[in-house]
Amino acid sequence: MNESCGICGGDGQIANSFGNTTRCPGCHGTGRRQDATGLRDVTKTKPSHHRAPSIAGAPVKPQGPSTFEGTQLAAEVQASGLAAEAKAKLVREIMDHEGTHAICTQTFIKKIRKQVRPSVPGSK
Repeated sequence: MNESCGICGGDGQIANSFGNTTRCPGCHGTGRRQDATGLRDVTKTKPSHHRAPSIAGAPVKPQGPSTFEGTQLAAEVQASGLAAEAKAKLVREIMDHEGTHAICTQTFIKKIRKQVRPSVPGSK
């Protein structure tokens, strides 16, 4: 049963205060309310979201980075002149990033390297 859209009043378009009109988000320009429940599929599709459940009960935490880039980055952190506490924090951050993104992105690598090798005042 298709009734008039409650958002656009059946016009299929909505206008803003500047006089611009656009297709109604409620009915997608048809002017009729959709029969759908309004729910949409929010299934996570990233490979990093599909983790196999732990068989032994307690989840196994990785002892270090799992990707090639993460391992290299962790080695750079360990070779730096930072305090042990700062090194441990950065390595944990690398592992957390890999856990959520499944890879170390170039932006993340640059961020970590910037923390390992702070810029020298007066240079760019």
